[in-house]
Amino acid sequence: MNSADQNKALVRRFYEEIDKGNIDILDELVAENYADHNPPPWPRSGSGRERLKEDFRLFWRATPGHHIIEDQIAEGDKVVTRLTSVGKHEGDLPGAPPTGNELKMTSITIHRIADGKLAEKWSEKDMLSFLRSIGVLPPMGANNDSAGNQWRDHSR
Repeated sequence: MNSADQNKALVRRFYEEIDKGNIDILDELVAENYADHNPPPWPRSGSGRERLKEDFRLFWRATPGHHIIEDQIAEGDKVVTRLTSVGKHEGDLPGAPPTGNELKMTSITIHRIADGKLAEKWSEKDMLSFLRSIGVLPPMGANNDSAGNQWRDHSR
C-alpha cells in the first residue's frame, strides 16, 4: 500500500472509530498538537487533540449518527474527503437545546497527515443546514426577522 492509500485509510479509520463512539482511539490517530482551522461554531477553550476529543464527545451525546464518505483524494501528505454527516439532535449543544430533528450536513475536509497521525484539518461545511436543523436559525422562507424583511420577488 502506498502512502496515499495509507493516508486515506487513516482518515477512513478516524471516521469509523468516531462513528462507534470510540473517542479514546484519537490518542492513536491524532497528533497531540492537532490544529482544527474550522472548529465548531461555538466558543472553545483548549486546543489540540484534547479539544478535538471534547468536541466529538459533545457531538456524540447531542447528535448521535454517522459519516458517509462519498469521495476521497490523496496527494502528498493531504487527504481530501467529501462526506455527509447524518444524525439526530437528541442532546444539548451550546445555545441549542435538543429539537429531535434529523440532521444532514455535507462537507469537504482536508486532513494533513504527519508521522502517521492527523495533524491539521481544514473544512467547508454546510453550516446553514446544520444551524437550521438544530433550531439556531429559522427554516428557509420563515419570516422571523424583527423588521419583517424576507426575500421577495420585486420584478413584478
